Amino acid sequence: MRLTMSSSALPLPLPFSSSTFSQSPASLTLTHHPNFSSLLHSNTLTDEQQCTVKNESKPRTIRYRLGELCRQGLPHLARQLFDTIPQPSTVLWNTIIIGFICNNLSHEAISFYSRLKHVGSSTCDQYTYSSVLKACAETKRILVGKAVHCHILRSGIHPSRIVCNSLLNMYSTCLEFENGSRCDLVERVFRTMRKRNAVAWNTIFSWYVKRKRFSEAVRCFVMMMRIGIKPTVVSFVNIFPAVSEIGDVRVADVLYGSLVKLGNEYVNDLFVVSAAIVMYADLGCIDLASRIFENSCERNTEIWNSMISGYIQNNFPFKALDLFLGAVEAEDGVPIDDVTFVSALTATSQLQHLEFAQQLHACLIKKSMDSQVILLNAMVATYSRCNRVGDSFKVFSGMEERDIVSWNTMVSALVQNGLDDEALMLVHEMQKLGVVIDAITITILLSAASNLRDRKIGKQTHAYLLRHNIQFEGMESYLIDMYAKSSMIREAQAIFQSNCTNDKDQATWNSMIAGNTQNGLIEQSFVVFKEMLEQNVKPNAVTLASLLPACSQSGSIAIGKQLHCFAIRNLFENNVYVVSALVDMYSKSGSIHYAESIFLKSPEKNSVTYTNMILGYGQHGMGKKALALFYSLRENGLKPDAVTFVAILSACSYTGLVDEGLQIFELMDEEYGIQPSAEHYACVVDMLGRVGRLDEAHNFAKQLGEEGNVLGIWGSLLAACRVHRNFELGKIVSSKLIELEGSDRISGYHVLLSNIYAEEGNWQSVDNVRRGMRKMGLSKEVGCSWIGTSGYPSCFVSRDRKHPQSDMIYDMLGHLTINMKDVGYKPNLEPIEEWMYGLQE
Repeated sequence: MRLTMSSSALPLPLPFSSSTFSQSPASLTLTHHPNFSSLLHSNTLTDEQQCTVKNESKPRTIRYRLGELCRQGLPHLARQLFDTIPQPSTVLWNTIIIGFICNNLSHEAISFYSRLKHVGSSTCDQYTYSSVLKACAETKRILVGKAVHCHILRSGIHPSRIVCNSLLNMYSTCLEFENGSRCDLVERVFRTMRKRNAVAWNTIFSWYVKRKRFSEAVRCFVMMMRIGIKPTVVSFVNIFPAVSEIGDVRVADVLYGSLVKLGNEYVNDLFVVSAAIVMYADLGCIDLASRIFENSCERNTEIWNSMISGYIQNNFPFKALDLFLGAVEAEDGVPIDDVTFVSALTATSQLQHLEFAQQLHACLIKKSMDSQVILLNAMVATYSRCNRVGDSFKVFSGMEERDIVSWNTMVSALVQNGLDDEALMLVHEMQKLGVVIDAITITILLSAASNLRDRKIGKQTHAYLLRHNIQFEGMESYLIDMYAKSSMIREAQAIFQSNCTNDKDQATWNSMIAGNTQNGLIEQSFVVFKEMLEQNVKPNAVTLASLLPACSQSGSIAIGKQLHCFAIRNLFENNVYVVSALVDMYSKSGSIHYAESIFLKSPEKNSVTYTNMILGYGQHGMGKKALALFYSLRENGLKPDAVTFVAILSACSYTGLVDEGLQIFELMDEEYGIQPSAEHYACVVDMLGRVGRLDEAHNFAKQLGEEGNVLGIWGSLLAACRVHRNFELGKIVSSKLIELEGSDRISGYHVLLSNIYAEEGNWQSVDNVRRGMRKMGLSKEVGCSWIGTSGYPSCFVSRDRKHPQSDMIYDMLGHLTINMKDVGYKPNLEPIEEWMYGLQE
């Protein structure tokens, strides 16, 4: 939470005194009002007020009476009294203008000023201009403010300090969201001021912070101190946000030290305490923020909220909740507002603490705060983070009032919990009810389309975005990610190329690198990475996590090591995403010991890190280590997800730990509440098939019913039948596969069946399978090998002649073949006979 205090120079209300005016006919008292007698005898005045009026011995001036009516919230009655005055003075005009402003009637104040200029019976003074400029600032009427500025210049009077301060305040307020040359008006007025007090400096600090010119704001503050102007409390409140944005702790310490030297009046100011806590929390110095909080003599709701938010911002959700409970139990009776509860809900969602979330929900109901939209939106998000999307929808459905944030929060909750189709249905409901889709909705829709790999939804969302001219930060990265995951890499590349090179941010570059990697365009991934470096865009942790998988796919461990060195030099080696990608890259590149070393040294690990390490152990035949690591997940406070179970079941399958794998499979639903999917069933079938328990694997697949009608499950069983030469079962499984294929024709299963027939010697069946493949347009996928030499990976396929040194390579292969024959090597000719038979067709 960040405080911004305005620096209005308007002295409201003006001091009223009876000695200001002489007792002239124009200076009528309230007793001369035409309706005074009727007011006195009516019921509109209390007995005490009537006695006060009757016993009033000292007459009051018109100025006093007008001011009194304005202070009582009756500015229109004051104006009626003003209209009875034949020739009102400038002071009386000012009184009505100020009265309107004090009663939040700034538009009426501007109209009254216009009447003053039109009548021309009185001249405007410094207080007139200062007051009407204040009204222009509150109504954001920049054109009127400029007209008043012209009136000041034409009046011939030299603007006083109070008028200049009001001009500064008016321009900085009205031009807050403006761009272009008009932004210089604030600086121009500031530079033309002969004498600047702390109010003027405070306004320029605030202006620079609004324009995100944080270094200039700090420089101005230092200049003010050097010329001997004593800063006010507002000075520190306005400059602290600039310091936190600069990110320099030393500057923060110097400024806070200056604050301490100014005494307790400054240090104990509630606004300063809150701003200082926010500043140090933004800088990551949560200990210093906590010390300021503990040493504060008095704490209001703002201070408690700032400290709670600081803990959340610095990933201390437990401390945030402890402080929230402290605020609830505070002896000074700190009022808990909606910001406090939103912060508590945010901390609860970070911890995914369902029980505490339910307690907070109950507390909101008891305090009758369960109808506030902002709190219910936070409640929806919290239940979603706690994996209770059903409870999120109950809260959403029960909301009497919903804003666009409510809809977006619920749609996002569905997407985050894997219910992408339901999210699309809810967006359709939004449109039926006339809720306008905004940029946040578009990002959620693009994420859902990416998850579903749904080209149609992605294109429709993109078209809607273009038709309604919706622009938002990071739009290109969302579109590139969606098209890349939907296997439309050309469309993704077109969006990437259409964006001007200088306008591409880190997210856009990262999305294109990841998209190329996901679509197997490994060389293109490195080309984009090189262009990124040439454009002086510094890679971040996401860049490395996107590029490292390309190293393992290309077989280039040398480039992976270079990226690892880059991560170390730029302090990314402890980033959990980079660590996970490094573990995956090294294990898939055959360097399991490197992967293990990185995993053990990493201070922070998530479920993805564990999953990659478990999978690496399994691929390298280290089944016992994979099991030990899986069981240590819970000890480290982490919960395995569905992908983790795929990794551990695969590890058990690779290493023959069938009984252990089956036991883990049984625990999925019973202990971890994860419903097995087709990938898990395929792992179990593969696990049983590898050790020759084909009948068990076949019975397991059949018991799955419709849920088991998946190509991967029966494909794993067919491969096991060929390995263990169970030809009869292989024929049964192959017929099941052909039945399931439908339009998804996969050549690998037909090749497997052909090999089974060939090994059995049934060449007629081999011929039938091959003819069927040709009719369907299927061909055997060509395998390739990667060889790294001198840090450069080379790809080879059968009979490949693309390599520039292919002649030398084939000469060496000829020598190796002769040497192999000399030592008595005899190749297995069965596959050769099969393929020769195929060539003879």
